[in-house]
Amino acid sequence: MMRTSLKASLLALGLVASSAFAQPATGLRTAVDPVAAPFAMTKLSGGLEGFSIDLLAALGTQLGRPIEVSAMQYSGVFPAMQAGNIDFVGAPVTATKLRAESMIFTEGFLNTDYQFVVAANGPALDSLESLRGKTISVNKGAAYDAWARERAATTGWIVESYGTTNDAIAAVIAGRAAAALTNNTEVAWAVKKNSRLKPGYKHSTGDVFSMAFRKDSAALRDEVEGALECLKASGEVAKLYEKWFGAAASPDSAVRTVFPGYGVAGLPGFDERTHAPRCKR
Repeated sequence: MMRTSLKASLLALGLVASSAFAQPATGLRTAVDPVAAPFAMTKLSGGLEGFSIDLLAALGTQLGRPIEVSAMQYSGVFPAMQAGNIDFVGAPVTATKLRAESMIFTEGFLNTDYQFVVAANGPALDSLESLRGKTISVNKGAAYDAWARERAATTGWIVESYGTTNDAIAAVIAGRAAAALTNNTEVAWAVKKNSRLKPGYKHSTGDVFSMAFRKDSAALRDEVEGALECLKASGEVAKLYEKWFGAAASPDSAVRTVFPGYGVAGLPGFDERTHAPRCKR
């Protein structure tokens, strides 16, 4: 009787285990700004394409979890995350001390400097002094918005916020702004695609682009970072960088470097635990 009961118990356990393994992987929800080329752009045929879209697809494969990507203005991605409407921000997020007060980050996957883009037929505007008193357009809610406003009193420039980076750049083309402030990668893309634009002053920051998570999502952050580290180690992130930015990433860049710990060193939320990523391929 005992042997029968034991066999029945083992069978029951086997059924439970089989049922558990048969369950589909839990999907994740994220969001990107669909007019932030070359990170995310709307295709004429529908859907999204860009560096971030390819990176998120590769992360989903590495995690074994489908990732649903929604499109929304950049200023809306952080409220959506904090409200629980998305699990993390898949759009590139400049990891800063101010933002780290309310969210946590993965390690950086791209280096980013601040840069102005200006009209090709206008003055160079290649120094902070040359921008003094000018109207500067920015994407509302982006790190560049806060950075520009913090310096408005000393530079004398006027900061105007727009719903998207494309709108901020369009203000330069239309003559409503002398320069648009964004990151160096978006400036390079804009200049490549539009002959009416040229690069202006570049401010080196030492900052990185990361993905952002709620403070109560450290376990998920760690899981996604592990997958990101696998993609760095395999060279997949470097391949995507070259595909979308048209140049090879430097060997010491965040594109190729797997950093110790979880998060961005020096910022709140960084976890210094050593770990080895469990890569599927």
